[in-house]
Amino acid sequence: MNNDKILLAHGGGGQLSDELVRHHILPKLKNDTLAELADSAKLNLATGSICFTTDSYVVKPLFFNGGDIGKLAVCGTVNDLAVAGSKPVALALSLIIEEGLEFELLEKILDSIGKTARQNDINIVTGDTKTVESGAADKIFINTAGIGLKLDGVDLGFEKIAVGDKVIINGTIGDHGLTVISQRKGIKFQSQLKSDCAGIAELTGQLLENTNGVKFMRDPTRGGLAATLNEISRGAGLGIEINEADIPINPTVQAAADMLGFDVLNIANEGKFVAIVSSGSAGDCLNICKEHQLGKEASIIGEIVQSRDAPMVEMITRIGGRRIVQMPYGRELPRIC
Repeated sequence: MNNDKILLAHGGGGQLSDELVRHHILPKLKNDTLAELADSAKLNLATGSICFTTDSYVVKPLFFNGGDIGKLAVCGTVNDLAVAGSKPVALALSLIIEEGLEFELLEKILDSIGKTARQNDINIVTGDTKTVESGAADKIFINTAGIGLKLDGVDLGFEKIAVGDKVIINGTIGDHGLTVISQRKGIKFQSQLKSDCAGIAELTGQLLENTNGVKFMRDPTRGGLAATLNEISRGAGLGIEINEADIPINPTVQAAADMLGFDVLNIANEGKFVAIVSSGSAGDCLNICKEHQLGKEASIIGEIVQSRDAPMVEMITRIGGRRIVQMPYGRELPRIC
């Protein structure tokens, strides 16, 4: 039967399910492991530790300047593996598709997934598809899971962090969240906002392989830089002091945040990482970042300090005052990733 849209029957496990996988999904993501269509992928991995992560993506709108739900799903999982000190090697992909989704739109998303996976040197080796009734989802939801091989000699953790360590971010903050919300609301600015959605594993790998002073890394996605710094502070049991003037922010992003009433520190990022590094290696780490396309605007934004009472994050403002950077209470921007 000719049809240009997803039917509930595409999730029924029969001929239409088979056609969906073989005619629409496999050609976009094809590799030898996935082509077997086994219930479980067989991976020949080197001996040693692995990292494993999973995440789900429900972003609205599905396409935004700088990315889409497919690119986001690959980069998000790659980045979670990267900041854990591993080299991403394999992804699983699960699609929950709403009845009525056009095949043209599905294939556009799958094209993006395949392209992004190739750019990040990772294969999608297994997956699953389900369909739900019209109105039961918002066109498509995606779940990815990833495996990474732990890099030799890398041992990151809260317990490694010490007073005097420096805080580095690899570029401007808030780009992703403000881009998505502005397109969702149809708000236009003189300079167009663009998501920072990107895979950071190549850069984090260079950082870890060429320096020995990296103590901890995390990607500041939902909850933004504020949430990440508070998580690090609490995990290490130490304070963090950052300088407002050193935090890289695109002026258009700051203007958008001010206009919409958001604190840019709380806004999601999708191509950034925060690294806690020893004071002695901070210069080398910064230089490595700046030599990479994804780190040209990297900056040392603060340092680890002794807690006076409970661990907290404080920001020295541009006028010399001090402001406590609190953990965001909730997600200010739902459906952002």
